[in-house]
Amino acid sequence: MLNHTPAILTLKECQQLLKVGRNTMLHLIHSGQIDAFKIGNRWKITKAAVIEYLKYVN
Repeated sequence: MLNHTPAILTLKECQQLLKVGRNTMLHLIHSGQIDAFKIGNRWKITKAAVIEYLKYVN
């Protein structure tokens, strides 16, 4: 599933991958369920953080 996914995702790419809206994605980040970082004013999420989240919820 994640074979062709880039190592670092934008917020929008992560939303599309997880099939969630912007507010849900921001909630996951702010609550610490998904590790993310900012470059300037843009959120970036690592592929590893998404994999960890998917292990946690499944």
